[in-house]
Amino acid sequence: MQQEFIKLHYDIISGDYIRGGEASSNLKKALMQLGIDSSIVRRACVGCYEAEMNIVIHSYGGEIEVAIYKNKIEITARDKGPGIEDIDLAMKEGYSTASEEAREMGFGGGMGLPNMKRSSDEFVIESVKGEYTIVKMTINIE
Repeated sequence: MQQEFIKLHYDIISGDYIRGGEASSNLKKALMQLGIDSSIVRRACVGCYEAEMNIVIHSYGGEIEVAIYKNKIEITARDKGPGIEDIDLAMKEGYSTASEEAREMGFGGGMGLPNMKRSSDEFVIESVKGEYTIVKMTINIE
């Protein structure tokens, strides 16, 4: 097993649009301090932000964990709550189940999951209706 050299954890609160984006902003600072290439930082932060906002918009709360290795960044987003009924449909660009409140604030365009996948070298999503969703993204550094 590869030794982690840094692990970050962020609790994400459902409906907290004010603090939505803090996890990805803090991740950006950490990655930049480590001297990681800006194109890798951008991809990691896009994936993290989309996961963070999906937790804010669609779940009952959750967490994001980031493990930064010498050769890769692993981002795991876990949430509690409704789960995704049809993952294939949810992966289609433009498909959204966001509330009217989220849409009025400019969220819910249906690009969250597609952007997470596009930003990742490896992307895995697992969801159980009524229980949870877990998204795992890996971004290679080397």
